[in-house]
Amino acid sequence: MSLAPRAVLVHRTTEYEELLARHGTHGQAEFFLSSRGRSIEEVARRHARARQALADVAAAVPLQWRQSRVERADLDRFLFGPEDVVVVVGQDGLVANVAKYLSGQPVVGIDTDPGRNPGVLVRHRPGDAAALFRAASPGGTTDDLTMVEAVADDTQHLLALNEIYLGPPGHQTARYRLGPDAEGSPAEPQASSGVLVGTGTGSTGWLRSLWQERGSALTLPGPTDPRLVWFVREAWPSPTTGTSLVAGELRHDQRLRLTVESDRVAVFGDGMEGDALELTWGQTVRIGISATSLRLTV
Repeated sequence: MSLAPRAVLVHRTTEYEELLARHGTHGQAEFFLSSRGRSIEEVARRHARARQALADVAAAVPLQWRQSRVERADLDRFLFGPEDVVVVVGQDGLVANVAKYLSGQPVVGIDTDPGRNPGVLVRHRPGDAAALFRAASPGGTTDDLTMVEAVADDTQHLLALNEIYLGPPGHQTARYRLGPDAEGSPAEPQASSGVLVGTGTGSTGWLRSLWQERGSALTLPGPTDPRLVWFVREAWPSPTTGTSLVAGELRHDQRLRLTVESDRVAVFGDGMEGDALELTWGQTVRIGISATSLRLTV
């Protein structure tokens, strides 16, 4: 027998909850914020809206469905099942946080604070939840958002919705060889503050800032485009390092290959530096379009 769908509600700790955890009481938190020219009232109101949205969405889950909740900090320990419908209740960034742990499950984005969030990925309101659960069933309409993956030569694997960053873990310089992952293609020795490879979803954020800074002639992809764009950050020219390969694009059959030539290079996705791959001298990592996409319910 097939299992009934499970609604997995993904949320994150609010700023108000973090303040209480740090300061102990509402009064202590209020004093702390007031000493910095802020009021706790708006923080408390946003907390109330977020918790009410979570309650409203939970109440809209069909009675015959199973239900579970997971906080952002626990995502790397949560086991998602193939029958899950993932409901992100929060900010756009929370969708990116959960995307790397999924394998084709439909995702519903619920905006808890309209006006503060861009609403690119959390496109719906809590009152729409009942209809969205029906739409997320098999055959429902989704936008399949392109994702980027990095695969190391020791089988370490990383998936991201916005971008993958490869570079030094601190403010040092990373040394490596970079080039297309194709037989006979030259690789250039480089020294830089890192390499960023991003998707169309990520082109509204960090990737766009690099693109604008460079005045790049590359066309940024759209969220569903099967294309990635990459940039090298602050490449340093020297007698042993070059700057001729500092930007480009990748399509389905293309990969970027980076071989580490320094003590340590970190590889992380969507700003989650705490969940990074650690590569050392001589290791190689290949970056390209993932076979997995994020199925975002329309």
